[in-house]
Order: sequence, then structure tokens, then C-alpha cells
Amino acid sequence: MGVVNVTPDSFSDGGKFLDADTAVAHALKLVAQGADILDIGGESTRPGALPVSEADELQRVIPVIEKLAPQISIPISIDTTKAAVAHAALQAGASIVNDVSANRDNDALWKIVSDFHAGYICMHASGKDFAGENIMGDVSEFFQEQLGNLLNRIGVIPEQVVLDPGIGFGKTLEQNLSLLANVKAFTKLRRPLLLGVSRKSFIGKLLGVEANERLPASLACATLAVESGVQIIRTHDVAETVQAVRLTEALLTRRKN
Repeated sequence: MGVVNVTPDSFSDGGKFLDADTAVAHALKLVAQGADILDIGGESTRPGALPVSEADELQRVIPVIEKLAPQISIPISIDTTKAAVAHAALQAGASIVNDVSANRDNDALWKIVSDFHAGYICMHASGKDFAGENIMGDVSEFFQEQLGNLLNRIGVIPEQVVLDPGIGFGKTLEQNLSLLANVKAFTKLRRPLLLGVSRKSFIGKLLGVEANERLPASLACATLAVESGVQIIRTHDVAETVQAVRLTEALLTRRKN
């Protein structure tokens, strides 16, 4: 999953692709590099980022999706927490909603996912009062609860749902490392797993490197994730990640039990 941030303030590449034509050109480059999904976002989720109004978010992402959708054959994901933005993006040509509102019921957005039969990425984020002594248990419990809401109350079918443990979202360094080391445990939920570790701040905290120096560690996380059963890697660096993932897959197919 290639990341296209149509924002002025994202932690890694904020401002580079705020212009719609520049964002589309970048997205097409990611497709050429081997992206299987494009994730278009108009609101930064970095710590301390200012909220974006619905109107501003629509103005940022919808022109990009409208220009991009006719040119590509791979799915487009809209990275949003707003029902109106999700609705407009799906109408414009997106087919997946990447919802980082996480531990918050979002019935209006869920209903749109159900109505459009769209893909839905359900991500976990830790709240301010989260103690986190049992991060694996807490995330697993959250996934099961949200799946129950989606499947039983809203009418979303299991095949629409992808689970994302939300690396970096309100979690401590130790919690992030624990999730990465044990992500295979979530495969028991029988839904595809997505992992977004690309250039994230926990890498800087552990290794003392800036965002533009975190590619090697991001690739290490990606290869471990693939070995653990993760199917989707969300990344800013598509060409490098494709190489790492494809080699990992080739080795795993030749592993003898």
C-alpha cells in the first residue's frame, strides 16, 4: 500500500504533494514501482497535528481521486475518519476506507462502508488513559469487539474487513515493539492484517535516526511482518519495500518445515 499524503503537515512528507496534480504524479510513480493499493489522505495523523475541516479535507483528496481513478486499475483507499469524506471518495472512485478513528464507534462511516460494499481497514489506537500492560490482549479484544459491531450491528461482511494494530498510534516504544514481535497472534482472527511502520517515530526513539533515515528499519519490520502473516504493508517507499517483500515471500515458499 503506497502512501499519498495530500497534506501540508504529515510527519514524513508533508507539503510535497499538496497540489492535486503533484499528488497524482506521485501516485502514478508508486503504481509503476509496484504498489498494489494507494492510500490517499488529506489529514495528518502525526502527534500534535491540527484537525482539518471536512471542507478542507474534501478539497484536498477528491480532485486527486477523481483524476487518479480513471488512470489505474489497482484499488484506491481513502484515509479518513469523516463519513462525508468517505462517501465522496467512494463516489469518486475509491473502494476502501482506511479508518484511523480507531477506538471510537463511527456508525455513520460504517453505514457508508456497508452501503458501498467497500473495503474497511479497522485500526487500533491507544487512548490517553490507556495503561497498556497487556497490549496484545487489549488490541485483540478491540478487534473482536469492532468486528462484532461491524458484522452484527451494521451489516458489513467479514470479507470487507482488514485489521491494523495501529503501530505508533498512542503507544509506547515497548508496546510498539511487542506488537511487531507478536503480530502473528492476530492471524487467528482470520482477517487480513495491515501494518504501517514506514518511517514512524518509534524507530527514531529506538535507533536515534530522523524520519528520512528510517528506511532500513522500516524494511526490517516489513519483512518480519510478512513472515508473521501480514498481507498488506503500508509504506512511503514502495520500490524498496516491494523488493524486500518479494524476496521474503520467495524465501518463505522454499522454507522446509
